[in-house]
Amino acid sequence: MREINIGNQVVRVRATTLALLFYKQEFKSDLLGDLMKMGQVAEDPSKLEVLSVLQLIWAMAKADSYGKQFPSFETWLGSLENIDFSDANFLTAAMEEAADGFFRAGVKGAVQK
Repeated sequence: MREINIGNQVVRVRATTLALLFYKQEFKSDLLGDLMKMGQVAEDPSKLEVLSVLQLIWAMAKADSYGKQFPSFETWLGSLENIDFSDANFLTAAMEEAADGFFRAGVKGAVQK
């Protein structure tokens, strides 16, 4: 679990299997497959789709709030204010949480080599 600052809000996110389920239910797509596509941004920054990253953050935030009321994606987006998309910190933090939570062995093994 980590906290991400998006604009003037702190959002708690957790990369768990619940996030995979919530993402699939809401966006009708596979989170891990979409995450792999997001990885191509390192090679070509023009491929960055901020909305896809926000979808990832929403699913992980909903997973962190499991058992509590959580807004739909559209309502959640409407609650975000003052987002500075030139501030890559929240994008990086979201991707790091996803990598740590969904690819524990692979990422750690690759980093240690």
